[in-house]
Amino acid sequence: MSERDMINDPSGGISDRPSVTEAFRAEGERRAHRAVTRSRGPATHAPTSGQTIGPFFAFGLDYDRKHEVAAPHSPGAIVLGGGVYDGQGAAIPDAIVEIFAADTDGSVPRARGARRRDDHTFTGFGRAATTDDGHYEFWTRNPGADEGKAPFFAVVIYARGLPNKLHTRIYLPEDEQALAADPLLTQLSDDERATLVATRTPEGYLHHDIWLQGEKETVFIGF
Repeated sequence: MSERDMINDPSGGISDRPSVTEAFRAEGERRAHRAVTRSRGPATHAPTSGQTIGPFFAFGLDYDRKHEVAAPHSPGAIVLGGGVYDGQGAAIPDAIVEIFAADTDGSVPRARGARRRDDHTFTGFGRAATTDDGHYEFWTRNPGADEGKAPFFAVVIYARGLPNKLHTRIYLPEDEQALAADPLLTQLSDDERATLVATRTPEGYLHHDIWLQGEKETVFIGF
């Protein structure tokens, strides 16, 4: 097909045939854009609410050592891990868990580099995908807090079927006095509080399971 034939093509010049030149393809795209713009008219509606999460695309989501907030086995480094489960107790094999927390002295990290780990910069942010068994895991540090306040990790969960991401927290278990005075925890029952407080393992690590529904449902925070 010649370029003249392409001009007279009823499709408007848009074709996937190898003979189409870049100029004709660009012109076809411009025609299509103008047609869509005319048919839609000016925008009259507010943005819609969040939609079902996914599918996930590796570009921008996945990167090397995304779960290593602290370099593994470096001074002060611990493992924070657990499972993500649905209301029936079934493991969720394709969830995404993100955390952000203060450094051990309670300071809020402001350094860049979460996407390019250099083994010494602490950014406080990490992302982990669950395994086939629903397990997530981070290398990080015990967060600190201001005097009298309970240290915690801010957590975001993405998973299939969720209309939007979920926000929650994971508190360190040691300072019972600070936990008892925490503004969020004081609003909860004992059973609800337990869904937000991690368990310290014999190795000094942290274990915490996240339940999206059911009797053990984790307390989630609305924003």
